Amino acid sequence: MESKAFELFARRNNKVRVRVMPGHFVTQHSHVNYCVDMTRVKSEAGIARACSKLFAESFSGVAVDTIITLERMKMVGAFLAEEFAHSSGINMNQDIAVISPEFTADDKLILRDNLVPYVKHRRVLILGATATTGLTAMNAIRGIRYYDGDPVGVATVFGGDFEIPGVTVMHLIGAEDLPDYNSYRPGECPLCRDGVKIDALINSYGYSKI
Repeated sequence: MESKAFELFARRNNKVRVRVMPGHFVTQHSHVNYCVDMTRVKSEAGIARACSKLFAESFSGVAVDTIITLERMKMVGAFLAEEFAHSSGINMNQDIAVISPEFTADDKLILRDNLVPYVKHRRVLILGATATTGLTAMNAIRGIRYYDGDPVGVATVFGGDFEIPGVTVMHLIGAEDLPDYNSYRPGECPLCRDGVKIDALINSYGYSKI
């Protein structure tokens, strides 16, 4: 699996890169034929800062009060808040909050009482590592609206081709950069149907080989 790994780069800045491995992988919502490894994005300050600069440019015209980070993207979120504050855009000099929610077993976003004020009546940007099906993003949006927040955008490092009405969605590296990338519902996976063994389980912490 690792021997076939290669790197994908963001078109606007080749400092932003992820390691990609072909195979048969299981995520929380789907089966995929590539593992997109975000370890360096989440762990290395240089890459995290480079990501934040691109996100800040993409959302320079969107007013943001709070960044909700998913999938252990807190470092990128902190750099992004800083980029917004020092940019010449609409968020210049704003003190933007960066928080991380919890999720229930059935994938519903929840906030402790001390975090609710950062979402209620606030404009919220969702920041994640990957969004291939859009399900996690939609669950986060429902949660933000439940707490009377206004979801204004979804930003991910790697993303699939989906849209959310009324919410700006963008990614730095996309499924279009990996032409044969496919995501399947668990019961509709052709790899399973053909008897191809699962290589690894994927979650926000990384991958675990089976």
